[in-house]
Amino acid sequence: MTPNWKSVEEMLIFLGKSLLSLLESLLFTIIPRPRKNVAGEIVLITGAGGGLGRLLALKFASLGSVLVLWDINEDQNEETCKLVQEAGATRVYAYTCDCSRKEDVYSVASQVKKEVGDVSILINNAGVVTGKSFLNCPDDLMEKSFDVNFKAHLWTYKAFLPAMIANNHGHLVCISSSAGLIGVNKLADYCASKFAACGFAESVLAETVAQKQNGIKTTIVCPFFIKTEMFTGVSTGARHFAALWENR
Repeated sequence: MTPNWKSVEEMLIFLGKSLLSLLESLLFTIIPRPRKNVAGEIVLITGAGGGLGRLLALKFASLGSVLVLWDINEDQNEETCKLVQEAGATRVYAYTCDCSRKEDVYSVASQVKKEVGDVSILINNAGVVTGKSFLNCPDDLMEKSFDVNFKAHLWTYKAFLPAMIANNHGHLVCISSSAGLIGVNKLADYCASKFAACGFAESVLAETVAQKQNGIKTTIVCPFFIKTEMFTGVSTGARHFAALWENR
C-alpha cells in the first residue's frame, strides 16, 4: 500500500503545532503573557445597558478606549454612558439598537462608521434567557433567544469584519456561556443559541487563519452564572460553583 505522504505531512505539521501550543501555554504559566494595549481602540459592546456589558464598558474606559455602547434599553444605555464618562472616558457614543433585528443592526452600524470610525474591537455581549422547560417555552421566546444570542453575531460580523480585514487589525469577542459547552436544565433554547455562537466564532477564526488574516484576533468567553438580572433566582446543584457565584 503506497503511503499518502501528503496526509503524513499534514499530520506531522498538526502534531508539531500542537506541541508548540502546549509549550507556549506552559511558558506563559511561568512568564506572564504581555497585555494587549487597547488605548485608542474603538470598542463596540452590545448589551451595554447593564450587567456584564456595563462592567466591560467601565473597564475599557479605564484603559483609554473609545466606547461605542449598544443596547435596546435607551435609558439604561445612557446611564452606562454617564458612568463611563465619570470613569474617565473622553469619547463615548451610545446607540439604541435592537440586536435581534438584522435591519436595525445594519442601520446603526452604518451610523457608527460615519460618526465614530472603524470598530477595531467587537464584543457581542447582548443576551436573553427564558429559563423555561423546552415544551413550556413559547415559540416566539425561543426565536428571540436565537435572534439575540446567536444571529446578532452574524449581522455584527458582517457589518464590522470587512473593515478589520482591510486594516489587518481587529479583535472579535464572543461572550458565550458555560451553557454553550454543556446542556442545562430549563435552558434548552439558551444552550442551543450559545452553542451556535461558539461554533460560529470558532469557524470565523478558522477562516481568518486559513486566509492568513493574522491581524484579526478572536476571543470566546464561556462564563458560569453571573449575578445579574438575567439570572435572578437561579440555583445550581454545583455547590462549590454556587458559593463562588454568590460571593462575586
